[in-house]
Amino acid sequence: MSEPGGVVIGEDGLARCPWGLSTPDYVAYHDQEWGRPVHGDDALFERVCLEAFQSGLSWITILRRRETFRAAFKGFAIDAVASFTDADRERLLADPGIIRNRAKVDASIANAVAARALRDEGGGLDALIWSFAPDPATRPAPRTTADVAATTPESTALAKALRSHGFRFVGPTTAHALMQACGLVNDHLAACSAR
Repeated sequence: MSEPGGVVIGEDGLARCPWGLSTPDYVAYHDQEWGRPVHGDDALFERVCLEAFQSGLSWITILRRRETFRAAFKGFAIDAVASFTDADRERLLADPGIIRNRAKVDASIANAVAARALRDEGGGLDALIWSFAPDPATRPAPRTTADVAATTPESTALAKALRSHGFRFVGPTTAHALMQACGLVNDHLAACSAR
């Protein structure tokens, strides 16, 4: 019998974080993507945008629309999105394949402008985000889902740094979800096969 909130065993015999078995989409995302290091300004920009769109919704909603988001946002190429016009904004707000939330659409465009400016200043989104990765030796592996924090001092600091550069929709909880998804922290449970 497993500990409440601990790993669950799939039909394939693999131990996974409990959320990782709820749908086939989650199995693939959990096993192949979540918690794996993501690098590159455009790749991280995509994750910042998708985490912002997820705010207030379930991740599965975003995951199932990710390809449509990618098409709508030109592959999340920072330069392309930073050049979006009012016509692009209206196109996005009319697109039933994405989340048509004006504040989130506007934030994505503004975040592209901020990411481009960050790059043009000689840094980049990759360097900024990864500068907040905590030392893995200081973070014990969570045994159960109750051990997984929603925010950390690092995610609070990352959110503050992103906002100071003009990013929107990046509070500490969203920043922590970004850190988890992009491998800055490894919040797979201690007994999880993906750890």
